[in-house]
Amino acid sequence: MIGRLNHVAIAVKDLAKASAVYKNALGAEVTDPTPQPDHGVTVVFVNLPNTKIEFLEPLGANSPIAKFLEKNPDGGIHHVCYEVDDIIAARDRLKAEGMRVIGDGNPKIGAHGKPVLFLHPKDFVGTLTELEQA
Repeated sequence: MIGRLNHVAIAVKDLAKASAVYKNALGAEVTDPTPQPDHGVTVVFVNLPNTKIEFLEPLGANSPIAKFLEKNPDGGIHHVCYEVDDIIAARDRLKAEGMRVIGDGNPKIGAHGKPVLFLHPKDFVGTLTELEQA
């Protein structure tokens, strides 16, 4: 069921600062910031040869990232994202095994324009896990 690692997401207070570190110090290719109002974040992707790093900055007062940054003021790893061939089949299989899908269980469109779901960290060794339709 699980496919390749799509990205590792890092919550940050300042996208420009985080982007500059990766671009200038590491020579990485960094995308322009893209607001994702449905998810309450603005994102930047660092493109690597084998995966991506996603920086998440809060967008609006109700952003889930703002709450994360209150608990982790320096930022930090927020979630990992894996690709799946069939997000509905993956959701149904995981729910049948007792895993919790965050929200109403229906996929939303993510930053790559594809359906995504988030899985409860208590069911995945303390890690918020995102599934993205491949």
